[in-house]
Amino acid sequence: MPNYRLILTAIDLSDEASSVLDRAAGMAAQHSAELHLLHVVEPLSLAYGGDIPMDFSEVQLQLQKQAETALAKYAERLTIPAKRCHLLTGRPDAQIHELSKSLGADLIIVGSHGRKGLALLLGSTANGVLHGASCDVLAVRVGQHKKP
Repeated sequence: MPNYRLILTAIDLSDEASSVLDRAAGMAAQHSAELHLLHVVEPLSLAYGGDIPMDFSEVQLQLQKQAETALAKYAERLTIPAKRCHLLTGRPDAQIHELSKSLGADLIIVGSHGRKGLALLLGSTANGVLHGASCDVLAVRVGQHKKP
């Protein structure tokens, strides 16, 4: 099996992002691959369907700034240069696909909560990434307590 050369890791900046990043850093080291970080800020208009007649631009700007700060901290922890950190706005799965293609990524790493029931029917970012990716995808299971 050929080594991965460029790994794109998409994180949601939650507490579980560290688990995903640890796995990504290990994979990058194992394959001597270039590691890129990505966070996608979803526009509030997507979350609310654009039906609320309010101006969310200030809140959106604050979300963007918070994401920049958090992404920079994760990158610093893993000594990833700023040029390999990407902060985009839009639908996460679509932005992940677009960036992975433009970078020539051969592996995408995302976190997966292993949703069940209604959340499974509605889909998830990891599911959307998996089904539209043009390269390998590693879904790191997060949010589950390991049994002793």
